[in-house]
Amino acid sequence: MLTSELDYALPPELIAQHPIEPRDSSRLLVVDRAAGTITHAIFRDIGAWLRPADVLVANDSRVLAARLKGRKRSGGKAEALLLRRLDDRRWIAWSAGEM
Repeated sequence: MLTSELDYALPPELIAQHPIEPRDSSRLLVVDRAAGTITHAIFRDIGAWLRPADVLVANDSRVLAARLKGRKRSGGKAEALLLRRLDDRRWIAWSAGEM
């Protein structure tokens, strides 16, 4: 699979700016590969979809509000997301590259 296969248009007004309250009322997309179905559910009901041998992984990472937008000398646009500070002058960053 190529990461380009995951690209899609998402209008900015549909991107959540703040977590929903209560947190367990967030939406849940359930894909049943065996049945070939997609179901829209609420996260608080996730227990209905889990089986005894399943593993649920909680991602508690946070995104810093540290996005840099710039313009290259060539006129192209560039963007970087600062992920983790190494010291006073260096960061680990992800670059979106040429935009």
